Amino acid sequence: MEYEENISGNILILDDEKNYLLVLQAILEDEGYAVTALDDPRLGMTFLDESEVDVLVTDMKMPGMSGEEVLDRVKRDYPHIPVLIMTAFGSIDNAVEAMKCGAFDYITKPFSNEDLLLSVNKAMKLARAEQKNRLLRQSITQQFGKHHILGQSKAIMEVLALMDRVAGSKSSVLVTGESGTGKELVARGIHASSDRRDNPFISVNCMSLNPGVLESELFGHEKGSFTGAVARKRGRFEQAHGGTLFLDEIGELSAELQVKLLRVLQERVIERVGGTTPIEVDFRLICATNRDLKAEVEQGRFREDLFYRLNVVHIHVPPLRERREDIPLLAAQFLLRYARENELPDKTLSTKALQALTAYEWPGNVRQLQNVIERSVVLSPHETIEPDDLPAEIRDEETQFKSAVDLLPSELDLARTMEKIEAALIRRALVQSRFIKVKAAELLGISKSLLQYKLKKYSISSRP
Repeated sequence: MEYEENISGNILILDDEKNYLLVLQAILEDEGYAVTALDDPRLGMTFLDESEVDVLVTDMKMPGMSGEEVLDRVKRDYPHIPVLIMTAFGSIDNAVEAMKCGAFDYITKPFSNEDLLLSVNKAMKLARAEQKNRLLRQSITQQFGKHHILGQSKAIMEVLALMDRVAGSKSSVLVTGESGTGKELVARGIHASSDRRDNPFISVNCMSLNPGVLESELFGHEKGSFTGAVARKRGRFEQAHGGTLFLDEIGELSAELQVKLLRVLQERVIERVGGTTPIEVDFRLICATNRDLKAEVEQGRFREDLFYRLNVVHIHVPPLRERREDIPLLAAQFLLRYARENELPDKTLSTKALQALTAYEWPGNVRQLQNVIERSVVLSPHETIEPDDLPAEIRDEETQFKSAVDLLPSELDLARTMEKIEAALIRRALVQSRFIKVKAAELLGISKSLLQYKLKKYSISSRP
């Protein structure tokens, strides 16, 4: 029987028969594995606690601790380690049961060298794949942080710090920001870090439903309360009991629903549509909007008392153009994700492609960047993505400039408009120069001292 060329790794063997230990150790060491052979399974458990082990090979019947007990301990404390069971030919049924309990494979005594090496080789490949996945998950966790929000810019770090501070409270949170900036990620991150994390996170988009349907969705309804209400339905307030309710696009609530939401927040009691029984509800409310709710209040479109109920803690998620230094990190993560999802080779961005991405204004923010990277991964025939693989609006400087101008508020006068454009160009130059001020000044065609003055004038951080 042939087996694939092995990969090196650390193997622990447990067997009370010393002759088998010596034979197994010799065979596996000849193949390049680092082997530790122990005749006491209890010592083996101590070894696992103190050493790095990729694959464990254990006999079924040993004094002091059986193979089944070894398997249970490893599956509980070291689930990433594949376990190979050795058993006498007459005890195969026990080995099969062990596999049902999580063993990777079994080897019957006496065994052939080829069968042993084939099984060990497969287990080692699994261990290496698991290790790679663990390292990848750890890397992503370190980059994304516990909130799964990727970034190292000062702007996003301030958001993460505020999320940490508010997570342990019961206060309502209002998350603002342009479309595509990740407002729901902020809400989910707060929930995941709160003491409500084990209870539901219920999300409702207030813009996607008309007021009548939205009321039923939020409050629930009783059977027969309206045409089509064929059964009682629990609303989102009830579903979120003990957890978090996230109301996205809260600025779209009708005047009537604003009044009803205010009452719920004051009394923590609801009544289903068509019902009269008060129902107590316990939820933490997080709302999001891309509107200026304060301006909506001033114009009479949003209740002032509700605004202050919602705006206990305000978190503003900055647009991507104000955190350009995060674009390389985000792009790298999306490249990895979409290559994996589409079973394609890993892809990278060329220096010029990355410069084009950091220079673009991103009116659709992170969501648009995500879509652009997915498109490029799927359509580019090369492992290195070049500017020609990017959409035309990102490659074309004139289109980029028009995009930047379109993002500016229409009420800005010429002087303030020029200041905003100048500040944007300085931020872009800093990113392109990796925050080396001398190089940024060269890109802008100004002196370093003038750049220092501009940084101070526009309150721009010169560090990522």
